[in-house]
Amino acid sequence: MRRVSPEPLVSPDAVEAARPGLIARAALSLTDWTERWLPDAFIFALLATVFVVAAALVGADASILQVVDAWGSGFWELIPFTLQMALIIITGHVLATSPPMRRVIHALAGWPATPRSAVALVTFFALASSWINWGFSLVFSAVLAIEIARRVEGVDYRALAAASFLGLGSIWAQGLSGSAALQMATPGALQPQIRDIVAHGGLVPGGLISFRHTIFMWQSFASVIIEVLVVTTVMWLATPPRGRGRTARSLGIDLGAGVPAPECEAGPRTPGAWLEHSSLLMWFIVALGAVYLVRYFAAAAEPLNAINLNILNLFFLLLGFLLHRTPARLMRAVQEATPAIWGVILQFPFYAGIAGIITATHLNDRLAALFVSVSTATSFPAIVALYSAVLGVFVPSGGSKWVIIAPYVMEASHTLKVHLGWVVSAYDLGEALANLVQPFWMLPILGLFRLGARDVMGYTIVVFIVLTPLVLILLTVFGLTLGYPV
Repeated sequence: MRRVSPEPLVSPDAVEAARPGLIARAALSLTDWTERWLPDAFIFALLATVFVVAAALVGADASILQVVDAWGSGFWELIPFTLQMALIIITGHVLATSPPMRRVIHALAGWPATPRSAVALVTFFALASSWINWGFSLVFSAVLAIEIARRVEGVDYRALAAASFLGLGSIWAQGLSGSAALQMATPGALQPQIRDIVAHGGLVPGGLISFRHTIFMWQSFASVIIEVLVVTTVMWLATPPRGRGRTARSLGIDLGAGVPAPECEAGPRTPGAWLEHSSLLMWFIVALGAVYLVRYFAAAAEPLNAINLNILNLFFLLLGFLLHRTPARLMRAVQEATPAIWGVILQFPFYAGIAGIITATHLNDRLAALFVSVSTATSFPAIVALYSAVLGVFVPSGGSKWVIIAPYVMEASHTLKVHLGWVVSAYDLGEALANLVQPFWMLPILGLFRLGARDVMGYTIVVFIVLTPLVLILLTVFGLTLGYPV
C-alpha cells in the first residue's frame, strides 16, 4: 500500500492545475468501472470456453460429445508454446536486471533536464526496447523511469510510469517477440489443423509464414518508425510542465537512493560455492550456444526464415548468461522473474481447448464467412486490427488470442486474397492497442512504481485515441502495396 506523506503547501493556482482534464477524468472513470466489474483474465478464459462450446453446438451443428472430444484433444496441444512464451518473459527480465543494464540505466537517467524531455526519453526507449523483447522493455523502462524520477525535479511520476509501458501498447507485437509472427514462423507453435488452413492446399508451404513476410517487411518497419515518432510526440505534449504535475514525493512515494551498483559477491568458501560464483561454466555455455547459432544460420537457405521462438529464446538466454557472468546471479534473476509467468501457464491450455473446438467442429468456416461478408480485400486488415483490439480487452494475451482467431481469420484472408503476413501484422497492431485500455499487462510494472492502473490510464488512453486512427490508416494504405498470398 502506498505510504501517505503530508502534501506540501501549494498555491490555489497549482491545485487547479493539478486537477485532471476531461480525457484524464474519463480515463479514471473507466478504470474505476473496470476494477469494479471486470474479473481476472483467467475468468475470461473460462467464460470464453463456455461461449465457444455453445457456439459450436448452435452454429456448427456439433453434438455435445463431439465438442467435448474436440476440447479435450486440443487442451494440451500448446504445451511447447506455453513454455516458449514463459521463457520470453523470463529472459526479458534476466536481461533488464543484469549489472551492465544497471550501468546503462544510470547513464541514460542523467540525460534529461526537463519533465517533458524526461517522459519523452522513457517513451522512446520503451518503444525501441519493446521491438527487441517486450518482457525486457517492461522491466528496463520501469527501472529507467524510476531512476529519472529521482533526478528530474518536478516531473510527473504518473506520466513516467505510463511512458514505461507504451512499448507494450504500440510496437512490441511488430518486433522480435511478437506472439502471432513468432507462432506463424515456428513449427509446432500452432495446431496442425491451423497449419492446414494457412497452407491452403500447399499454396503456403507447411503453413509457415516467416519473418520476411511479417515483421521484416518494409511496410512493417515504416509503421514502427511512424508510431515511435507519433507516440513520443504525444507524450511530450501530454506531460505537465514543472510544478504542474504530481511528483513521487507529492504522491507519498519514497524512491530510495537510486540504482544500486552491481553487488560485490563475497569470495566463495567451498568448491560448490566457487562454481556458483565462477564465470567458467557460463563462458562454456555461451561458447557452446554461440557456435550452434553460427552453424544453424550458416546451414539455413534463408537466415531470416530461420528465426523462430526457440532460436530467439536461446539467443536471449545466452545473452543473459553473458551479462550476469555467474550462475548465482543468473539463478537469482530467473527466480525473481518466475512469478510473472503463472498466468501464461494457467490460461494457455484453456485457449488451446477453445481453438480445438473451433477447428474440429468447423466453426472456423462459419466465422470466416462472417468476416468475408463484412469485408473487402482493402478493408480486411483494418477490420482484423479492430477485432483484435476489442477481443484483446477480454483476452489480454496476444499468443493465446491468435490461437483462437487464426483459423477463421486466415481462412477469410485466403477467400479475400489478402496478403497473409500483413493480416498477421494487422492482428499484432490491434493487439497492442488493446493494452492501452486494458490494465492486465500494466500490473507487473505498476507494482514497481507503487501506483494503481487509475494513476496512469489517463495518459495511455490519450495515446490510444491518437494511435487507433493512425494504425487503421497505415494498415489500409500499406496493404494496397502487397499482393497475395505472401
